[in-house]
Amino acid sequence: MTNLISIVRQHPVGRISLQWVPVGIFVVALALAPGLLSEFGLNLLGRFLTYAIVAIALNLIWGYGGMLSMGQGLFFALGAYAMGMFLKLEASGQELPDFMTWSGRDTLPFFWEPFHSPVFALAMAILIPAALAMAIGVPIFRSRTRDVYFSIITQALTLVVSILFVGQQPITGGTNGLTSFTTILGLPLVAHSTQMALYLLTAACLVAVYLFCRWLVQSRFGKLLVALRDDEDRVRFLGYNPVLIKTSMFTLSAAICGLAGALFVPQVGIISPSAMGVVPSIEMVIWVALGGRGLLSGAIAGALVVNYAKSYLSETFPVFWQLLLGVLFVGAVLLFPKGIVGYISVWWDRLRKKSDG
Repeated sequence: MTNLISIVRQHPVGRISLQWVPVGIFVVALALAPGLLSEFGLNLLGRFLTYAIVAIALNLIWGYGGMLSMGQGLFFALGAYAMGMFLKLEASGQELPDFMTWSGRDTLPFFWEPFHSPVFALAMAILIPAALAMAIGVPIFRSRTRDVYFSIITQALTLVVSILFVGQQPITGGTNGLTSFTTILGLPLVAHSTQMALYLLTAACLVAVYLFCRWLVQSRFGKLLVALRDDEDRVRFLGYNPVLIKTSMFTLSAAICGLAGALFVPQVGIISPSAMGVVPSIEMVIWVALGGRGLLSGAIAGALVVNYAKSYLSETFPVFWQLLLGVLFVGAVLLFPKGIVGYISVWWDRLRKKSDG
């Protein structure tokens, strides 16, 4: 094994291509999944891939920027609601959505009207979370709020918005949220071909987001973001504007979460205020921590491993699966403080150094 690595690394192309081997294997696995998984399994994987997109977005600001946001669930849910509004209007046809009728409304709210357009809905799924992140990011970072205080503020915002959505039953669906979707662009959501298309679109978006974020963190801007994480005062003294850098990255992360939410809704068929609660945002932090903070591939691995474990344990041990999941998480953190992928990276580096020596 070590001899093979040494031979590959001696060639200039090999030094570059070796880094892309895991990416290539993952892409091939995504391409082969439709032929290997059942319809239920493929739908489950598609849902988990949207979670992986969220994990990358969180890792971008936490792992590389040192900003632990507890509000990613809010941005994810806002994107999901934007797409859910389009799906609900398409399912209702010329009539009002059912929950509005039950609430006594006789007209469609004016801000619902543009969501008849799928293009507008997708744009809003990305722009609304981004705009909210920018609106709260500027005053937060300008006041030099960081660390646990930043986490508390984003968590409080998530809680406030979720309560607001629950209380606005006539226009948001209240506790039940938006559901009973039947079609997307005229195609039945229950059809295997539609679910296949949604899965492939989600997989393509995940790969595109990963490649873009990988390019970003390796760029000069990415190195500046890491410098801010390690010593913000020194970066400020060098003449850079931490408020602009942090706000830009926070806004980008929120936009990516919104995109993931838009991909999530048609595959699951429901979005409710529970998705923007405190607990989902904490779970997103767990994905990144378990997979490997500061490693984009770790974010993907953490999201997939945790959610598959959650799905398996809840089916196999319905009574105490949460306890088992908690023990699994604590054990993994104690044994692999750098995350699963972080541990694998350390092992791989040792193997490479041994082959060079």
